[in-house]
Amino acid sequence: MKRLLFAMATLAALSACGEKPQALQTNKQAASAYTGTGKAFANKDWKQGDKASWESQLKARNQYGQNDYTRMN
Repeated sequence: MKRLLFAMATLAALSACGEKPQALQTNKQAASAYTGTGKAFANKDWKQGDKASWESQLKARNQYGQNDYTRMN
């Protein structure tokens, strides 16, 4: 009886050692933000895939839309 209990306890303890690694696997390659998705809303001045227009839109957004010092005036 003790031998059976010992065997069951050993089996239960060793079963925890068989956990599979939990690594994130994806098939997609990371794309730059300025390439766009083609599905989301885009500002009319920004053309998806154009890095220069993307950067100018970010600059304008940071200057006028998200800067509290310029909004207070």
